[in-house]
Amino acid sequence: MRVLIVHAHHEPTSFNSAMTREAVTALTDAEHEVVVSDLHAMQFDPVSDRRNFTTVADSAVLKQQAEESHASANKGYVAELQAEMDKVAWCDVMIFQFPIWWLGLPAILKGWVDRVFAVGRAYGGGRWFDGGVFAGKRAMCSVTVGGPQPVYSDIGVYAPINDVLFPIHRGIFAFCGFTVIEPFVVYGPSRISTEARTDELWRYRERILTLDRAPMLPMLNSADYDGLVKKRVN
Repeated sequence: MRVLIVHAHHEPTSFNSAMTREAVTALTDAEHEVVVSDLHAMQFDPVSDRRNFTTVADSAVLKQQAEESHASANKGYVAELQAEMDKVAWCDVMIFQFPIWWLGLPAILKGWVDRVFAVGRAYGGGRWFDGGVFAGKRAMCSVTVGGPQPVYSDIGVYAPINDVLFPIHRGIFAFCGFTVIEPFVVYGPSRISTEARTDELWRYRERILTLDRAPMLPMLNSADYDGLVKKRVN
């Protein structure tokens, strides 16, 4: 199994970093292949504009999707983006490792998605959901949140965690064809004991070593929505 971990935390001593190290050790010990894109260590630039390209389709007006389509057809991405695109194409499983900030992705990880998941490389040409570019691959969010589990529930001040992650699960992973693995969540790691954090790392190790049979979220059948899409277009 080939696993790409996209790691988005600036602090090497953080619990997120400990989770990534645990995953790398578990996968390596089990003789899987693993690659980590440590975005802060890489000093990854999250801003998506003409800096993405070595080609130009229209020098007068920047139409991002048009430039992406042109670059995809003409090998026109800068080296740092092409390297990340190649990693996504290579992997069988992609893991986003991040803390939930403001009920969403950290800016550096959102920028990675904006730049790497480009037209012609991650979607486009009618390829979406079960017919998406990355159909056959799997993806998972591995996250930490600041509060305890009841906060992220039907009775808490926030929604259940799958509702919070819906824009990522449906709008990024599933849209591009990935089968979505149920997220792995650690609630309030800074609020629990050292022993409890150790237990969470062992729980994560078990998930990592069973990715091939981890529970999946329900898949969307794009054919069920064809009529709605055609009606909207017409």
